[in-house]
Amino acid sequence: MTDLSATTTPLIARVRAILLNPAEEWPVIAAEPDDTAGLFTRYALPLAAIGPVCTFLHGQLFGYGMLGVTWKPSLLGGLAGMVSSYVVALAGLYVLALIVDFVAPKFDGQAGRGPALKLVVHGATASFLAGFAQLLPGLGILGLLGLYSFYLFYTGATPLMKVPQAKALSFTAVTVVSALVVSIVAGAVSRPVIGLFGGAPGLSDSGEVSGKLTVPGMGAVDLDRMKAASAQMEADSKKPPIPAAQLQALLPAAIGAYQRTATESTGAGVIGSSAQGTYSAADRSFTLRIVDMAALGGIAGFGAALGVEQNKEDASGYEKTGTVDGHMQTEAWRQGDHNGKFGVVLGRFSIEAEGSAQSIDELKAAVAAIDPGKLASLGS
Repeated sequence: MTDLSATTTPLIARVRAILLNPAEEWPVIAAEPDDTAGLFTRYALPLAAIGPVCTFLHGQLFGYGMLGVTWKPSLLGGLAGMVSSYVVALAGLYVLALIVDFVAPKFDGQAGRGPALKLVVHGATASFLAGFAQLLPGLGILGLLGLYSFYLFYTGATPLMKVPQAKALSFTAVTVVSALVVSIVAGAVSRPVIGLFGGAPGLSDSGEVSGKLTVPGMGAVDLDRMKAASAQMEADSKKPPIPAAQLQALLPAAIGAYQRTATESTGAGVIGSSAQGTYSAADRSFTLRIVDMAALGGIAGFGAALGVEQNKEDASGYEKTGTVDGHMQTEAWRQGDHNGKFGVVLGRFSIEAEGSAQSIDELKAAVAAIDPGKLASLGS
């Protein structure tokens, strides 16, 4: 029988190191022998499977829903989507490595197929882990983790491809845009990444990144806040997930005219835990959900640092995502059937209310019914 610990332990250690201490881990990766087969089999293959597998499981177990509309893919359709997205993701890594190998000398770096593949595969770690966002309802905010990959590419440009720090930002811009183009060509765009960006963040004497860079259409990216979010992730990684029962105990028995009619809690190991309650009044009903994102709680900090913002509006309603008072918020409302959702991220916790109500204000009041102080004490 194969000893799984012999392979999973180094994998987990590498993932943890590249996410929490990229400046220290990139030189270690650069010094390792080039091993394309080993890099794929021991690192890319298991991590690239996270998104497709979680998407498949979510579809079969929960189906998909948005503002009152629900659907569930067929078993064969789900399997076909899982396999095709997995294969395309792996092929995309190799194609992007070829591009990085070609582009690096244009920025006074050094060409090298092995280093390019190391940069692409390890730099995509955050995007791989963002696939966990598809596993359980209420974990959608984890998708922001994928945006951290552009920071990993930036910090790895010099150690891996020998691109001078003065040109690392421009090199990263080309790499990220190339990744987007590869995804579009492959027909597998899973989320918008970032376009071209300019500006020059400062460098301290120790070589650490700091300051801000400007992303057209998104505003300023605060690298200091990104480092702070990474530090928060490291701190939270040393704390165990909150037991689901403790989260469930925070759900109030009533919210205004709405009475709690059902409760449910789920534990997902190191990924975190969640609890939700169903609240009903007359013909209206919504779900209030609390999610402990555990070690991934710093993801919202990445979103705030990147200035993530999205707004859509038409005659039937609106959707918007952004940062309010330093916290990521999501909000959507459909006028016709009075259906919507409102969510906020407080540190390692996500609170979201979704369903039918008289107005979006009732959903906001439901989220506000969860005491932030009590949440903070659970995570301390």
